[in-house]
Amino acid sequence: MAEKEKEPEAAEPEALPRTIVRRLVKEKLSQLSPDTEISLLRDSLSAFSESARIFIHYLSSTAHDICKESNRQIINAEDVFKALEEIDFPEFIGPLKAALEEFRQKNSDKKAATSSAKAKDGNKQAKRKEPPAKNETLRSQKRHDAEANGE
Repeated sequence: MAEKEKEPEAAEPEALPRTIVRRLVKEKLSQLSPDTEISLLRDSLSAFSESARIFIHYLSSTAHDICKESNRQIINAEDVFKALEEIDFPEFIGPLKAALEEFRQKNSDKKAATSSAKAKDGNKQAKRKEPPAKNETLRSQKRHDAEANGE
């Protein structure tokens, strides 16, 4: 029986990006013990990643059930907050609401900046479409007359 060749490990469609999981875990661990550098073994990183994936599935399933009970098809933030309470993680609600508010504020600031930039751009385009200045019209007429007279 031939031994299978070792294939490169492909990312699972549901797997969380390892670099992000590693960064999140290291940030939290450095907050908890700022004096020491903590290393992560590959197995522990996989355990964190899989735990986070399972938590996301459990939370989204619970939020989906709450949404269905309300005869809706779109999960909103309130459904997620209720789901956190239902699965016994109410301590996450406060920080999550604060992060959501911050996200919404940044988004509205970006939209305001984008719309004001578009308005300025629209004004520039309107100025370009204005009729040429009087001097330009006179020069154009003189050129036309000179060409007509064969000069």
